[in-house]
Amino acid sequence: MNLLKEFSLEDKCSYLDNKKQTTHYKLIDSCSTHKCSELIERGYRRFGKMYFRPICSDCNECQSIKIDVENYTFSKSAKRVMKKASHIHSYIQHPSLTHEHLELFEKYHLYMHKKKDWDYNKTTAEHYYSSFVVGHEDFGYEVLYYDNEKLIAVDLIDVLEDGISSIYFYYDPSYSHLSLGKFSLYNQIKFATQMKKKWIYLGYYVEECPSLSYKAYYKPYKTLEGRPSENESFTWS
Repeated sequence: MNLLKEFSLEDKCSYLDNKKQTTHYKLIDSCSTHKCSELIERGYRRFGKMYFRPICSDCNECQSIKIDVENYTFSKSAKRVMKKASHIHSYIQHPSLTHEHLELFEKYHLYMHKKKDWDYNKTTAEHYYSSFVVGHEDFGYEVLYYDNEKLIAVDLIDVLEDGISSIYFYYDPSYSHLSLGKFSLYNQIKFATQMKKKWIYLGYYVEECPSLSYKAYYKPYKTLEGRPSENESFTWS
């Protein structure tokens, strides 16, 4: 592991209105699977070579959350989602960048801008590459979902020592009726079970943020206590 840079920034909160957010960043080159696992266990997320977590002094709304795979059971609703999308096939590989990726990413974010008023900035190949392709080392993957030969969704994940860390998921809005977000997460759970991994790391749960509050639906789960440093032990409860 080569720590290139470490810093903190304060900005507008990404999740809650009228709040500020302080984020701690680590720029790491050649991160090992073990080191990535240690950081994710302590509440960090990864985009490219950048590892980050919120460290706001007056707010603890961002709760790191992970699904307990060993004790998870698929509900009747989950089984209906998987059946409805059973004609969709997938392929897993290390992250890549194609025109298909960029077109789908752009289509998805324009849709979310209109539907949920997400901030929108046109994505460049350079931005996508630095966020989702570089830094994957030997643990980062993308699951590509196809309807026949058409790419309709991309699920970016890290396969770590004891679990799968969900990085980012985007899809073709014209396939919204298939509940592809749920479908991809159920596939992560099945994949983790096959690989004998214990957890699905879902990132941050924020009760008052609709884009993140849904994560509490996937029970049983655990949340991380506090913000342990790399030299401290950690507790998920």
